[in-house]
Amino acid sequence: MASPRTLTLLCGLLAATLVQATLSPAVVLRLGPEVVKEKLTQELKDHNATAILQQLPLHSAIQEMCTTGFPQLGSLVNTGLKAIIWLKVISANIPQLQVQPSANDQELVVKIPLDMVSGFSTPLVKTIVKIHMETEVQAFIRVETRERGPTRLVLRDCSAHHGGLRITLLRTLSFLVNSLSNKVMSLLVPALPKLVKTQLCPVIKEAFDDVYADLLQLVKVPISLSPHRLEFDLPSPAIKGNAIQLHLEAKLMDSQGTVTKLFNNSAASLTMPTLDSAPFSLIVRQDVVNAVVAALLPPKELIVLLDYVLPELAHQLKSSIKVISEKAADQLGPTQIMKVLTMKTPELFLSQGSAKVAQLITLEVFPTNEARRPLFTLGIESSSEAQFYTKGDQLMLNFNEISSDRIHLMNSGIGLFQPEVLKNITTEILFSILLPNQNGKLRSGIPVSMVKALGFKAAACSLTQDALVVTPASF
Repeated sequence: MASPRTLTLLCGLLAATLVQATLSPAVVLRLGPEVVKEKLTQELKDHNATAILQQLPLHSAIQEMCTTGFPQLGSLVNTGLKAIIWLKVISANIPQLQVQPSANDQELVVKIPLDMVSGFSTPLVKTIVKIHMETEVQAFIRVETRERGPTRLVLRDCSAHHGGLRITLLRTLSFLVNSLSNKVMSLLVPALPKLVKTQLCPVIKEAFDDVYADLLQLVKVPISLSPHRLEFDLPSPAIKGNAIQLHLEAKLMDSQGTVTKLFNNSAASLTMPTLDSAPFSLIVRQDVVNAVVAALLPPKELIVLLDYVLPELAHQLKSSIKVISEKAADQLGPTQIMKVLTMKTPELFLSQGSAKVAQLITLEVFPTNEARRPLFTLGIESSSEAQFYTKGDQLMLNFNEISSDRIHLMNSGIGLFQPEVLKNITTEILFSILLPNQNGKLRSGIPVSMVKALGFKAAACSLTQDALVVTPASF
Protein backbone atom coordinates (compact mmCIF):
# COMPACT_ATOMS: atom_id res chain seq x y z
CA MET A 1 0.00 0.00 0.00
CA ALA A 2 1.38 3.40 -0.99
CA SER A 3 2.35 5.75 1.83
CA PRO A 4 0.65 9.17 2.21
CA ARG A 5 3.94 10.78 1.18
CA THR A 6 4.03 8.74 -2.03
CA LEU A 7 0.41 9.61 -2.83
CA THR A 8 1.14 13.30 -2.25
CA LEU A 9 4.10 13.12 -4.63
CA LEU A 10 2.04 11.33 -7.30
CA CYS A 11 -0.77 13.90 -7.01
CA GLY A 12 1.75 16.69 -7.34
CA LEU A 13 3.28 15.17 -10.46
CA LEU A 14 -0.20 14.66 -11.97
CA ALA A 15 -1.18 18.25 -11.25
CA ALA A 16 2.06 19.51 -12.83
CA THR A 17 1.43 17.37 -15.91
CA LEU A 18 -2.10 18.74 -16.29
CA VAL A 19 -0.87 22.32 -15.95
CA GLN A 20 1.79 21.76 -18.61
CA ALA A 21 -0.62 20.02 -20.99
CA THR A 22 -1.51 22.10 -24.00
CA LEU A 23 -5.25 22.12 -24.53
CA SER A 24 -6.53 22.61 -28.06
CA PRO A 25 -9.49 24.87 -28.88
CA ALA A 26 -12.41 23.29 -30.70
CA VAL A 27 -12.36 25.89 -33.48
CA VAL A 28 -9.94 28.68 -34.36
CA LEU A 29 -10.76 31.68 -36.54
CA ARG A 30 -7.49 33.23 -37.69
CA LEU A 31 -7.70 36.75 -39.11
CA GLY A 32 -4.74 38.04 -41.07
CA PRO A 33 -3.64 41.69 -41.21
CA GLU A 34 -5.54 42.33 -44.46
CA VAL A 35 -8.90 41.54 -42.85
CA VAL A 36 -8.13 43.66 -39.79
CA LYS A 37 -6.98 46.51 -42.02
CA GLU A 38 -10.07 46.41 -44.25
CA LYS A 39 -12.46 46.22 -41.32
CA LEU A 40 -10.77 49.08 -39.46
CA THR A 41 -10.57 51.22 -42.61
CA GLN A 42 -14.30 50.84 -43.14
CA GLU A 43 -15.09 51.64 -39.51
CA LEU A 44 -12.94 54.80 -39.67
CA LYS A 45 -15.01 55.88 -42.67
CA ASP A 46 -18.22 55.10 -40.81
CA HIS A 47 -16.99 57.16 -37.86
CA ASN A 48 -16.21 60.12 -40.19
CA ALA A 49 -12.54 60.18 -39.22
CA THR A 50 -11.57 62.54 -42.07
CA ALA A 51 -14.33 64.97 -41.05
CA ILE A 52 -12.93 64.97 -37.52
CA LEU A 53 -9.50 65.81 -38.92
CA GLN A 54 -11.02 68.74 -40.82
CA GLN A 55 -12.50 70.00 -37.56
CA LEU A 56 -9.23 70.00 -35.61
CA PRO A 57 -9.05 73.33 -33.71
CA LEU A 58 -5.67 74.35 -35.10
CA HIS A 59 -6.23 78.06 -34.50
CA SER A 60 -7.01 77.79 -30.82
CA ALA A 61 -4.22 75.21 -30.40
CA ILE A 62 -1.47 77.52 -31.69
CA GLN A 63 -2.92 80.43 -29.72
CA GLU A 64 -2.62 78.33 -26.60
CA MET A 65 0.90 77.29 -27.55
CA CYS A 66 1.76 80.94 -28.21
CA THR A 67 0.56 82.17 -24.82
CA THR A 68 1.55 79.23 -22.62
CA GLY A 69 4.02 77.08 -24.45
CA PHE A 70 6.25 79.53 -26.31
CA PRO A 71 6.47 82.83 -24.39
CA GLN A 72 9.96 83.31 -25.86
CA LEU A 73 8.48 84.08 -29.30
CA GLY A 74 8.46 87.74 -28.51
CA SER A 75 5.85 90.48 -28.83
CA LEU A 76 6.41 91.07 -32.56
CA VAL A 77 5.75 87.44 -33.48
CA ASN A 78 2.85 87.24 -31.05
CA THR A 79 1.33 90.25 -32.70
CA GLY A 80 1.76 88.62 -36.12
CA LEU A 81 0.13 85.39 -34.95
CA LYS A 82 -2.78 87.32 -33.54
CA ALA A 83 -3.27 88.78 -37.02
CA ILE A 84 -4.29 85.33 -38.28
CA ILE A 85 -8.03 85.49 -38.95
CA TRP A 86 -8.54 81.74 -39.14
CA LEU A 87 -6.48 78.58 -39.36
CA LYS A 88 -8.04 75.24 -40.16
CA VAL A 89 -7.67 71.97 -42.06
CA ILE A 90 -8.85 72.44 -45.65
CA SER A 91 -8.59 68.83 -46.78
CA ALA A 92 -7.78 65.54 -45.07
CA ASN A 93 -7.08 62.05 -46.27
CA ILE A 94 -6.24 58.75 -44.56
CA PRO A 95 -4.08 56.71 -46.97
CA GLN A 96 -3.79 52.96 -46.69
CA LEU A 97 -3.50 51.55 -43.17
CA GLN A 98 -0.91 49.00 -42.19
CA VAL A 99 -1.25 46.22 -39.62
CA GLN A 100 2.04 44.59 -38.66
CA PRO A 101 3.46 42.44 -35.88
CA SER A 102 5.19 44.52 -33.24
CA ALA A 103 8.47 43.76 -31.52
CA ASN A 104 6.34 42.23 -28.79
CA ASP A 105 4.99 38.97 -30.22
CA GLN A 106 1.77 39.47 -28.28
CA GLU A 107 0.82 42.72 -30.05
CA LEU A 108 -0.05 44.08 -33.47
CA VAL A 109 0.91 47.62 -34.41
CA VAL A 110 -1.60 49.63 -36.44
CA LYS A 111 -0.12 52.45 -38.51
CA ILE A 112 -2.57 55.07 -39.75
CA PRO A 113 -1.04 57.71 -42.05
CA LEU A 114 -2.66 61.15 -42.11
CA ASP A 115 -2.33 63.51 -45.05
CA MET A 116 -3.75 67.01 -44.51
CA VAL A 117 -3.61 70.46 -46.01
CA SER A 118 -4.28 73.36 -43.66
CA GLY A 119 -4.66 76.98 -44.53
CA PHE A 120 -4.68 80.27 -42.72
CA SER A 121 -5.84 83.75 -43.64
CA THR A 122 -4.14 86.96 -42.60
CA PRO A 123 -4.49 90.64 -43.63
CA LEU A 124 -0.84 90.48 -44.68
CA VAL A 125 -1.82 88.65 -47.89
CA LYS A 126 -5.02 88.29 -49.87
CA THR A 127 -4.62 84.59 -50.67
CA ILE A 128 -4.92 81.63 -48.31
CA VAL A 129 -1.56 80.39 -47.10
CA LYS A 130 -1.51 76.57 -47.42
CA ILE A 131 0.54 74.17 -45.35
CA HIS A 132 0.99 70.45 -46.07
CA MET A 133 0.97 68.24 -42.96
CA GLU A 134 1.86 64.52 -42.92
CA THR A 135 2.01 62.36 -39.83
CA GLU A 136 1.40 58.79 -38.76
CA VAL A 137 -0.70 57.53 -35.91
CA GLN A 138 0.44 54.35 -34.22
CA ALA A 139 -1.65 52.17 -31.93
CA PHE A 140 -1.29 48.67 -30.55
CA ILE A 141 -3.77 45.81 -30.54
CA ARG A 142 -3.29 43.55 -27.56
CA VAL A 143 -5.12 41.04 -25.41
CA GLU A 144 -6.63 42.49 -22.24
CA THR A 145 -7.23 40.13 -19.34
CA ARG A 146 -9.80 41.37 -16.87
CA GLU A 147 -10.65 40.15 -13.37
CA ARG A 148 -14.30 40.09 -14.31
CA GLY A 149 -15.64 39.41 -17.76
CA PRO A 150 -14.06 37.64 -20.71
CA THR A 151 -10.62 38.29 -22.13
CA ARG A 152 -10.85 40.65 -25.09
CA LEU A 153 -8.83 42.52 -27.69
CA VAL A 154 -8.25 46.22 -27.14
CA LEU A 155 -6.48 49.06 -28.93
CA ARG A 156 -4.08 51.01 -26.71
CA ASP A 157 -1.25 53.58 -26.77
CA CYS A 158 -2.60 55.60 -29.67
CA SER A 159 -0.37 58.56 -30.56
CA ALA A 160 1.22 60.51 -33.40
CA HIS A 161 4.98 60.70 -32.97
CA HIS A 162 6.90 63.89 -33.63
CA GLY A 163 9.52 61.93 -35.54
CA GLY A 164 7.05 61.02 -38.28
CA LEU A 165 5.65 64.56 -38.62
CA ARG A 166 6.39 66.54 -41.80
CA ILE A 167 5.06 70.08 -42.25
CA THR A 168 5.89 72.10 -45.35
CA LEU A 169 4.74 75.35 -46.91
CA LEU A 170 3.08 74.66 -50.24
CA ARG A 171 3.85 78.08 -51.73
CA THR A 172 6.36 80.76 -50.76
CA LEU A 173 5.08 84.32 -50.53
CA SER A 174 6.53 87.55 -49.15
CA PHE A 175 9.31 87.54 -46.58
CA LEU A 176 6.94 88.65 -43.81
CA VAL A 177 4.31 86.00 -44.65
CA ASN A 178 6.96 83.29 -45.01
CA SER A 179 8.35 84.22 -41.61
CA LEU A 180 4.87 84.08 -40.11
CA SER A 181 4.24 80.73 -41.82
CA ASN A 182 7.43 79.30 -40.34
CA LYS A 183 6.31 80.30 -36.87
CA VAL A 184 2.88 78.74 -37.47
CA MET A 185 4.53 75.53 -38.61
CA SER A 186 6.87 75.50 -35.61
CA LEU A 187 3.83 75.75 -33.34
CA LEU A 188 2.01 73.01 -35.25
CA VAL A 189 4.89 70.59 -34.60
CA PRO A 190 3.92 70.12 -30.92
CA ALA A 191 0.25 71.08 -31.35
CA LEU A 192 -0.75 68.62 -34.10
CA PRO A 193 0.30 65.38 -32.33
CA LYS A 194 -1.50 66.58 -29.21
CA LEU A 195 -4.67 67.33 -31.19
CA VAL A 196 -4.50 63.96 -32.95
CA LYS A 197 -4.19 62.17 -29.61
CA THR A 198 -7.09 64.02 -28.00
CA GLN A 199 -9.41 64.36 -31.00
CA LEU A 200 -8.74 61.42 -33.34
CA CYS A 201 -7.37 58.64 -31.12
CA PRO A 202 -10.66 58.21 -29.21
CA VAL A 203 -12.40 57.78 -32.58
CA ILE A 204 -9.82 55.19 -33.68
CA LYS A 205 -10.39 53.29 -30.43
CA GLU A 206 -14.18 53.39 -30.94
CA ALA A 207 -13.73 52.17 -34.51
CA PHE A 208 -11.63 49.20 -33.35
CA ASP A 209 -14.12 48.39 -30.59
CA ASP A 210 -16.82 48.25 -33.26
CA VAL A 211 -14.62 46.01 -35.44
CA TYR A 212 -14.17 43.64 -32.53
CA ALA A 213 -17.88 43.71 -31.69
CA ASP A 214 -18.69 42.88 -35.32
CA LEU A 215 -16.28 39.94 -35.23
CA LEU A 216 -17.93 38.61 -32.08
CA GLN A 217 -21.31 38.86 -33.76
CA LEU A 218 -19.91 37.18 -36.85
CA VAL A 219 -18.70 34.09 -35.01
CA LYS A 220 -21.98 33.79 -33.13
CA VAL A 221 -24.02 33.35 -36.31
CA PRO A 222 -25.14 29.68 -36.15
CA ILE A 223 -24.28 27.22 -38.90
CA SER A 224 -27.44 25.45 -40.06
CA LEU A 225 -27.32 21.64 -40.06
CA SER A 226 -31.05 21.24 -40.50
CA PRO A 227 -32.67 20.44 -38.18
CA HIS A 228 -29.61 20.90 -35.94
CA ARG A 229 -27.26 23.85 -35.77
CA LEU A 230 -23.68 24.50 -34.73
CA GLU A 231 -22.93 27.57 -32.65
CA PHE A 232 -19.68 29.12 -31.47
CA ASP A 233 -18.72 30.95 -28.30
CA LEU A 234 -15.57 33.00 -27.77
CA PRO A 235 -13.59 31.93 -24.71
CA SER A 236 -10.32 33.75 -25.53
CA PRO A 237 -8.57 35.76 -28.26
CA ALA A 238 -4.85 35.59 -28.96
CA ILE A 239 -2.27 37.26 -31.18
CA LYS A 240 0.16 35.02 -33.03
CA GLY A 241 2.68 36.59 -35.40
CA ASN A 242 0.79 38.98 -37.67
CA ALA A 243 -2.64 37.42 -37.07
CA ILE A 244 -5.49 37.61 -34.60
CA GLN A 245 -6.74 34.23 -33.44
CA LEU A 246 -10.18 33.77 -31.93
CA HIS A 247 -10.26 30.50 -29.99
CA LEU A 248 -13.84 29.29 -30.10
CA GLU A 249 -15.90 26.80 -28.17
CA ALA A 250 -18.51 24.94 -30.21
CA LYS A 251 -21.87 23.47 -29.29
CA LEU A 252 -24.24 21.32 -31.27
CA MET A 253 -27.91 22.10 -30.70
CA ASP A 254 -31.07 20.29 -31.72
CA SER A 255 -34.22 21.82 -33.23
CA GLN A 256 -35.52 22.64 -29.72
CA GLY A 257 -32.41 24.65 -28.86
CA THR A 258 -31.06 22.01 -26.47
CA VAL A 259 -27.31 21.53 -26.41
CA THR A 260 -26.59 17.94 -27.42
CA LYS A 261 -22.80 18.19 -27.54
CA LEU A 262 -20.33 20.71 -26.18
CA PHE A 263 -16.80 21.14 -27.48
CA ASN A 264 -14.32 23.22 -25.51
CA ASN A 265 -10.57 23.21 -24.95
CA SER A 266 -9.43 19.62 -24.65
CA ALA A 267 -6.45 17.34 -25.04
CA ALA A 268 -7.64 16.41 -28.55
CA SER A 269 -4.93 17.36 -31.02
CA LEU A 270 -5.31 20.32 -33.37
CA THR A 271 -2.54 20.94 -35.86
CA MET A 272 -2.57 24.58 -36.85
CA PRO A 273 -1.69 25.15 -40.51
CA THR A 274 1.41 27.22 -41.11
CA LEU A 275 0.95 30.97 -41.27
CA ASP A 276 0.52 31.92 -44.89
CA SER A 277 -0.97 34.73 -46.92
CA ALA A 278 -4.59 33.61 -46.44
CA PRO A 279 -6.65 36.59 -45.23
CA PHE A 280 -8.48 34.30 -42.82
CA SER A 281 -8.62 30.64 -41.85
CA LEU A 282 -11.35 28.74 -40.03
CA ILE A 283 -9.76 25.67 -38.44
CA VAL A 284 -12.21 23.05 -37.15
CA ARG A 285 -11.02 20.23 -34.92
CA GLN A 286 -11.68 16.66 -36.09
CA ASP A 287 -14.16 15.78 -33.32
CA VAL A 288 -16.26 18.82 -34.23
CA VAL A 289 -16.23 17.78 -37.90
CA ASN A 290 -17.40 14.32 -36.87
CA ALA A 291 -20.22 15.79 -34.79
CA VAL A 292 -21.38 17.86 -37.78
CA VAL A 293 -21.42 14.78 -40.02
CA ALA A 294 -23.27 12.85 -37.31
CA ALA A 295 -25.93 15.56 -37.17
CA LEU A 296 -26.38 15.38 -40.93
CA LEU A 297 -26.37 11.58 -41.06
CA PRO A 298 -28.05 10.10 -37.96
CA PRO A 299 -28.51 6.30 -37.75
CA LYS A 300 -31.20 5.21 -40.17
CA GLU A 301 -32.87 2.09 -41.52
CA LEU A 302 -33.38 1.80 -45.26
CA ILE A 303 -35.92 -0.75 -46.54
CA VAL A 304 -35.80 -1.60 -50.24
CA LEU A 305 -37.96 -3.93 -52.39
CA LEU A 306 -34.87 -5.10 -54.17
CA ASP A 307 -36.50 -6.90 -57.11
CA TYR A 308 -38.57 -3.82 -58.01
CA VAL A 309 -35.99 -1.12 -57.42
CA LEU A 310 -32.74 -2.84 -58.40
CA PRO A 311 -33.63 -6.03 -60.30
CA GLU A 312 -30.09 -6.64 -61.53
CA LEU A 313 -28.79 -6.39 -57.98
CA ALA A 314 -31.53 -8.79 -56.83
CA HIS A 315 -30.39 -11.28 -59.44
CA GLN A 316 -26.75 -10.98 -58.28
CA LEU A 317 -27.81 -11.49 -54.66
CA LYS A 318 -29.75 -14.65 -55.53
CA SER A 319 -26.74 -16.05 -57.38
CA SER A 320 -24.47 -15.30 -54.41
CA ILE A 321 -26.86 -16.93 -51.91
CA LYS A 322 -27.17 -19.98 -54.17
CA VAL A 323 -23.48 -20.66 -53.50
CA ILE A 324 -24.36 -20.98 -49.81
CA SER A 325 -27.77 -22.66 -50.11
CA GLU A 326 -29.86 -23.32 -53.21
CA LYS A 327 -32.90 -23.80 -50.97
CA ALA A 328 -32.45 -20.35 -49.46
CA ALA A 329 -31.96 -18.80 -52.89
CA ASP A 330 -35.22 -20.38 -54.10
CA GLN A 331 -37.10 -18.68 -51.24
CA LEU A 332 -36.32 -15.23 -52.64
CA GLY A 333 -39.52 -13.93 -54.20
CA PRO A 334 -40.39 -10.79 -56.18
CA THR A 335 -41.21 -8.97 -52.93
CA GLN A 336 -37.87 -9.76 -51.29
CA ILE A 337 -36.76 -7.01 -48.89
CA MET A 338 -33.31 -5.66 -48.17
CA LYS A 339 -32.85 -3.78 -44.89
CA VAL A 340 -29.75 -1.64 -44.47
CA LEU A 341 -29.28 -0.12 -41.02
CA THR A 342 -26.47 2.25 -40.05
CA MET A 343 -25.82 1.25 -36.45
CA LYS A 344 -23.76 4.33 -35.65
CA THR A 345 -23.07 7.62 -37.36
CA PRO A 346 -20.15 7.66 -39.81
CA GLU A 347 -16.77 8.45 -38.27
CA LEU A 348 -14.24 10.50 -40.20
CA PHE A 349 -10.49 10.05 -39.92
CA LEU A 350 -8.61 13.04 -41.28
CA SER A 351 -5.09 13.04 -42.63
CA GLN A 352 -3.01 15.54 -44.53
CA GLY A 353 -4.99 16.24 -47.71
CA SER A 354 -7.46 13.34 -47.45
CA ALA A 355 -10.14 11.77 -45.29
CA LYS A 356 -11.59 8.33 -44.75
CA VAL A 357 -14.98 7.49 -43.30
CA ALA A 358 -15.78 4.29 -41.41
CA GLN A 359 -19.27 2.95 -40.75
CA LEU A 360 -20.84 0.02 -38.89
CA ILE A 361 -23.78 -1.37 -40.85
CA THR A 362 -26.18 -4.26 -40.46
CA LEU A 363 -27.70 -5.87 -43.53
CA GLU A 364 -30.76 -8.14 -43.41
CA VAL A 365 -32.28 -10.15 -46.27
CA PHE A 366 -35.98 -11.10 -46.09
CA PRO A 367 -37.22 -13.57 -48.75
CA THR A 368 -40.62 -11.78 -49.05
CA ASN A 369 -42.34 -8.75 -47.65
CA GLU A 370 -44.41 -11.03 -45.39
CA ALA A 371 -41.46 -12.84 -43.83
CA ARG A 372 -40.87 -11.92 -40.20
CA ARG A 373 -37.43 -13.46 -39.90
CA PRO A 374 -34.52 -12.65 -42.21
CA LEU A 375 -32.61 -15.33 -44.02
CA PHE A 376 -29.52 -13.92 -42.34
CA THR A 377 -28.14 -10.78 -40.74
CA LEU A 378 -24.67 -9.45 -41.51
CA GLY A 379 -22.59 -6.94 -39.57
CA ILE A 380 -20.39 -4.95 -41.93
CA GLU A 381 -17.39 -2.73 -41.18
CA SER A 382 -17.21 -0.48 -44.22
CA SER A 383 -14.97 2.35 -45.32
CA SER A 384 -15.00 4.93 -48.07
CA GLU A 385 -13.27 8.10 -49.15
CA ALA A 386 -14.72 11.37 -47.86
CA GLN A 387 -14.29 14.27 -50.25
CA PHE A 388 -14.60 17.85 -49.00
CA TYR A 389 -15.04 20.65 -51.53
CA THR A 390 -16.82 23.99 -51.81
CA LYS A 391 -19.50 25.68 -53.91
CA GLY A 392 -19.49 29.40 -53.33
CA ASP A 393 -19.61 29.83 -49.57
CA GLN A 394 -21.04 26.31 -49.08
CA LEU A 395 -18.88 23.53 -47.66
CA MET A 396 -19.72 20.26 -49.40
CA LEU A 397 -19.06 16.64 -48.44
CA ASN A 398 -19.40 13.55 -50.59
CA PHE A 399 -18.66 9.88 -49.94
CA ASN A 400 -16.85 8.20 -52.83
CA GLU A 401 -16.80 4.45 -53.33
CA ILE A 402 -17.34 2.05 -50.44
CA SER A 403 -15.82 -1.26 -49.41
CA SER A 404 -16.90 -4.02 -47.06
CA ASP A 405 -13.69 -4.38 -45.07
CA ARG A 406 -14.96 -6.96 -42.58
CA ILE A 407 -18.18 -8.98 -42.58
CA HIS A 408 -19.57 -10.79 -39.56
CA LEU A 409 -22.45 -13.29 -39.54
CA MET A 410 -24.67 -12.03 -36.73
CA ASN A 411 -27.45 -14.61 -37.13
CA SER A 412 -28.60 -17.00 -39.82
CA GLY A 413 -31.74 -18.96 -40.64
CA ILE A 414 -29.99 -20.93 -43.38
CA GLY A 415 -27.15 -22.41 -41.34
CA LEU A 416 -23.62 -21.23 -40.69
CA PHE A 417 -21.53 -19.98 -43.61
CA GLN A 418 -18.50 -17.88 -44.29
CA PRO A 419 -19.83 -14.31 -44.77
CA GLU A 420 -16.83 -13.38 -46.92
CA VAL A 421 -18.60 -15.24 -49.74
CA LEU A 422 -21.01 -12.30 -49.88
CA LYS A 423 -18.32 -9.56 -49.81
CA ASN A 424 -18.73 -8.48 -53.42
CA ILE A 425 -22.54 -8.38 -53.36
CA THR A 426 -22.65 -6.54 -50.01
CA THR A 427 -20.29 -3.93 -51.43
CA GLU A 428 -22.60 -3.53 -54.44
CA ILE A 429 -25.63 -3.20 -52.16
CA LEU A 430 -23.98 -0.51 -50.04
CA PHE A 431 -22.82 1.32 -53.15
CA SER A 432 -26.28 1.20 -54.75
CA ILE A 433 -28.49 1.77 -51.68
CA LEU A 434 -26.60 3.38 -48.79
CA LEU A 435 -24.21 5.71 -50.60
CA PRO A 436 -26.83 7.52 -52.75
CA ASN A 437 -29.02 8.05 -49.69
CA GLN A 438 -26.22 9.54 -47.61
CA ASN A 439 -24.86 11.70 -50.41
CA GLY A 440 -28.39 12.95 -51.05
CA LYS A 441 -28.58 14.18 -47.45
CA LEU A 442 -25.17 15.82 -47.77
CA ARG A 443 -25.98 17.50 -51.09
CA SER A 444 -27.41 20.68 -49.53
CA GLY A 445 -24.00 21.49 -48.07
CA ILE A 446 -23.00 23.40 -44.95
CA PRO A 447 -23.26 27.20 -45.16
CA VAL A 448 -20.18 29.12 -43.99
CA SER A 449 -21.69 32.60 -43.84
CA MET A 450 -18.56 34.23 -42.42
CA VAL A 451 -16.88 33.87 -45.83
CA LYS A 452 -19.10 36.52 -47.42
CA ALA A 453 -19.39 38.45 -44.15
CA LEU A 454 -15.62 38.94 -44.27
CA GLY A 455 -15.88 40.23 -47.84
CA PHE A 456 -15.03 37.16 -49.93
CA LYS A 457 -17.16 35.55 -52.63
CA ALA A 458 -16.22 31.91 -52.23
CA ALA A 459 -14.49 29.50 -49.89
CA ALA A 460 -11.83 26.84 -50.33
CA CYS A 461 -11.06 23.96 -47.98
CA SER A 462 -8.17 21.70 -47.09
CA LEU A 463 -7.37 19.03 -44.52
CA THR A 464 -4.62 18.63 -41.97
CA GLN A 465 -4.02 15.47 -39.96
CA ASP A 466 -6.66 16.46 -37.42
CA ALA A 467 -8.60 19.47 -38.71
CA LEU A 468 -10.68 20.90 -41.53
CA VAL A 469 -9.45 24.30 -42.74
CA VAL A 470 -11.65 26.79 -44.59
CA THR A 471 -10.06 29.78 -46.36
CA PRO A 472 -11.09 32.22 -49.10
CA ALA A 473 -11.06 30.65 -52.55
CA SER A 474 -8.68 33.21 -54.03
CA PHE A 475 -6.59 35.93 -52.50
